[in-house]
Amino acid sequence: MITIKGPAIFLAQFLGDKPPFNSLASICKWAAGLGFLGVQLPTSDPSIIDLEKAAESKTYADEVKGIVENAGLKITELSTHLQGQLVAVHPAYDTLFDSFAPEAVRGNSKARTEWAVQQLKYAAKASANLGLNAHATFSGALLWPNMYPWPQRPAGLVETGFKELAARWLPILDEFDRNGVDLCYEIHPGEDLHDGISYEMFLEHTNNHSRACLLYDPSHFVLQCLNYLEYIDNYHERIRMFHVKDAEFNPTGKQGVYGGYQSWINRAGRFRSLGDGQVDFKSVFSKMAQYDFKGWAVLEWEDCLKHPEDGAREGAAFIKNHIIRVTEKAFDDFAATTGNDEKFNRTVLGLH
Repeated sequence: MITIKGPAIFLAQFLGDKPPFNSLASICKWAAGLGFLGVQLPTSDPSIIDLEKAAESKTYADEVKGIVENAGLKITELSTHLQGQLVAVHPAYDTLFDSFAPEAVRGNSKARTEWAVQQLKYAAKASANLGLNAHATFSGALLWPNMYPWPQRPAGLVETGFKELAARWLPILDEFDRNGVDLCYEIHPGEDLHDGISYEMFLEHTNNHSRACLLYDPSHFVLQCLNYLEYIDNYHERIRMFHVKDAEFNPTGKQGVYGGYQSWINRAGRFRSLGDGQVDFKSVFSKMAQYDFKGWAVLEWEDCLKHPEDGAREGAAFIKNHIIRVTEKAFDDFAATTGNDEKFNRTVLGLH
């Protein structure tokens, strides 16, 4: 049995233009001071990590790793959530998602997709240069506007969408395979991979690619009313990453899953700081321990009420207190009779 590593923290929601959140060295020192042992690095801010440079220069990758380790931390994984989103964008979202890309490719969906694909390929090499074995991303979405179809979807639309999605991701998955890194999709509303069924459809179209793995985040399943514990039973063999994030869903007579176009603070489904929501983390951590999850428990802080620094401070202790130090022996070993002895076992069964 394996004890989960952690606590760690995803830095994306904490970066800013004021100390200690404006440089890798200072934000790592801040995280270490809260009791975190690892950091998950977003790759959309070159001041934190230059993704292309980390892919092309082992020396530079070692320098980044050294900055983190000087703070007493480890890099858990890199993230390309924003770039992964741009691998597949339905035209309805072109304008909104353009801000995720550099100015040079904005307004040009083909160039933007090519840029995003290259970013993911850089991420594979950068992860290998940093000695990492898993990477976080989004799948992007070609079908999302047709998720709740009205009028009804044209015959074959879903099949066509997943064929195209797989065609875009297969070269990326192969690049991750060449670099010995698992590509972990965060299953998330707004992405074509938003639940177990859609993930299975993607696997089918990518020939069950061994690197098409999962980032598990129960908060997104609370908001979908999906059984997030059974999900672990179903997909534990593919889960390589774990975002520890809380959420609550409180439907009323006026709104439910879709939220009535309300802001986060007024929605029935809301993300919350750890311990303030409805996720049964005792059971989640038990399941992860049961299935020998080998990765890190990484805080992803999102809350519509609480200050992020309070969420981070409380989250470090919360994760530490939920990690199960797995046992090295059975609880009833004290009453054991003998080792594995075939002759003795036959005697116990009366098989003389």
